[in-house]
Amino acid sequence: MNPSAARPILICDTQPVAIEGVRGLLSRCDDLRFAGAVASLHAAFELVRSMNPAALLIDKSLGSVAIMDCLTRLAASGAKTAPVVWGIGIHESEALRLLQAGARGVLRRTSEPEALLKCLRSVTSGNTWMEDGIFGDMDKFSNPRRSQLTPREQEVAELVEKGLRNRDIARNLGIQTGTVKIHLKHIFEKTGVHGRYGLALNGLREKGALNLAPTC
Repeated sequence: MNPSAARPILICDTQPVAIEGVRGLLSRCDDLRFAGAVASLHAAFELVRSMNPAALLIDKSLGSVAIMDCLTRLAASGAKTAPVVWGIGIHESEALRLLQAGARGVLRRTSEPEALLKCLRSVTSGNTWMEDGIFGDMDKFSNPRRSQLTPREQEVAELVEKGLRNRDIARNLGIQTGTVKIHLKHIFEKTGVHGRYGLALNGLREKGALNLAPTC
């Protein structure tokens, strides 16, 4: 492949050793190339706007709140760059919030090098990549039976998928928080899904926004 055609990867990381490791990994690829590294999310946002890299690899240690804000800003800016978040100890609820905020890939920092490359290749091709195991046994969230929901229950389910809390859903729909809880109870009974995370995951999968990828 022509080096100029390789997809550029920008890294936002606090650890020079990790940056050099990713640089070395990308140097062995024909289709991906190292485009630079920064240590702050502000700098990363500005470089995305000027460089338009294919993907932005973000260190989770920069802070969940700051990363969520950066992901929201990137989405609002219309950037085509695919954000990928990697870190130690990524929990199910945190991974879901990252996806809802606009991350296109989530994986552990302890992943094998080939897993990182698969992730970057997937997101730069327009897909979403999620390391298998972060959400545990996905079979427990299968068979959602969403067609059985009433229009109001559909609205509640869609707001849950967006990450809204019960009080925010109530405010959005002009109903009481207790009424939201009742709707959720009926949604769980009808769909067979247990818990709001399971409901949100199913919604993301149905929309094609969540594709689980196995580890290497």
